[in-house]
Amino acid sequence: MPILQNTFVHHVHFWLKNKADKDKLIEGLNILLPIPHIRDIHIGVPADTNRDVIDRSYDVSLLILFDTSEAQEAYQIDPTHVIFAEEYAKPLCSKVVVVDSVNI
Repeated sequence: MPILQNTFVHHVHFWLKNKADKDKLIEGLNILLPIPHIRDIHIGVPADTNRDVIDRSYDVSLLILFDTSEAQEAYQIDPTHVIFAEEYAKPLCSKVVVVDSVNI
């Protein structure tokens, strides 16, 4: 199996203030799709897996792969990302956790 090289991983977990807003948050995440700095993107919800080490408390997740840390930095200030943060994430979410990682 090939190991991903030259990859900046940006993984975000969202906890909603109101569970009824899940579709609206997912709608907002989908506006990110055309951002050119993104190499790959995955929008998901908790899988039906149940082991002690799995945290299924979040409502929606976003996983984005970038080619470089500079691409990730450009994504952060992209106007579409700013709209998502201001109009979807901030008003709908009670908690957001971001985990970024780079290759070793």
